[in-house]
Amino acid sequence: MFKRDIESLNSGDFDDRYIRHAFISKVFSIVAAQLLVTLAILAIFVFVDAVQDFVGENRWLMWVALALLIATMLPIACCESVRRSYPINFILLILFTLAESFYLGCIAIRHTPDVVLIAVGITAVVVVALTIFALQTSIDFTACWAFLLIASVVLIIIGIVAIFVPSRILIICYCSIGVVIFSMYLVFDIQIMMGGRHKFAISPEDYIFAALSIYIDIVTIFMYILTLLGITDN
Repeated sequence: MFKRDIESLNSGDFDDRYIRHAFISKVFSIVAAQLLVTLAILAIFVFVDAVQDFVGENRWLMWVALALLIATMLPIACCESVRRSYPINFILLILFTLAESFYLGCIAIRHTPDVVLIAVGITAVVVVALTIFALQTSIDFTACWAFLLIASVVLIIIGIVAIFVPSRILIICYCSIGVVIFSMYLVFDIQIMMGGRHKFAISPEDYIFAALSIYIDIVTIFMYILTLLGITDN
């Protein structure tokens, strides 16, 4: 750790801190906007009967939404020039958010409004707690990327097994593990965004990618919690 006194600080240090703080504020603002859009669309799906009937009669729309969210996510995640190019990066992020929100809505209508609201509340508490933890803890989760990768592979294997071997207990275990893993991913992505003392950091130019990563973590945690509540409610 570097020891610096006031005289050793220069304008470059100030600019770096300023850029990083502005970057963090921008990312959180974008994620907040994404979540507000998602909540609004979820509310329409859950509380408007006409929308539920329409989606129920046209189930293919869910698969269209899934295809669209994958098609818009991949360029942002895999192509640096795309995610750093304005306005195409914002357009892709908006389309992804709308597609993800529509897809979530299609899943949410399978559950009662009470279950969806409880899932939203629990997710909000978990996300706020994890965000505070990520900002305050001295534990560097960015150094645990190998563990998260292995855990993700294990989660995928369990998910595949659950498809071919339907089991209530297996699904509960799968969703519970999923909540834990993506909670760790959320802390991981927030710390990468913060930079500083952590092992890995993301460039301030990749604010769209950072927002996408955090948004996906939150949405995935919500889906696992919703599934858990739906199973236990039946």
